[in-house]
Amino acid sequence: MAVKIRLARHGAKKKPYYRVVVSDARARRDGRFIEQVGRYNPCVDPTYVQLDLEKIDSWIKNGAQPTERVSKLIENARKAGE
Repeated sequence: MAVKIRLARHGAKKKPYYRVVVSDARARRDGRFIEQVGRYNPCVDPTYVQLDLEKIDSWIKNGAQPTERVSKLIENARKAGE
């Protein structure tokens, strides 16, 4: 089973916010997920990003693949945490 760490879109029309979730790659974008590991809101200034890096690291260690956007969010969160 291929597992992805990706964004699930929520919120209203033209006012999205996203949950960072671990899900089966075959699942729909906003469908079933295994675990929620963070939140991302691009509509506020400054952008709100809250990630549980310990959970994300354990999922990546077990073979989960983050999407491009999630990879950038993780990278930025690590830089901000230094």
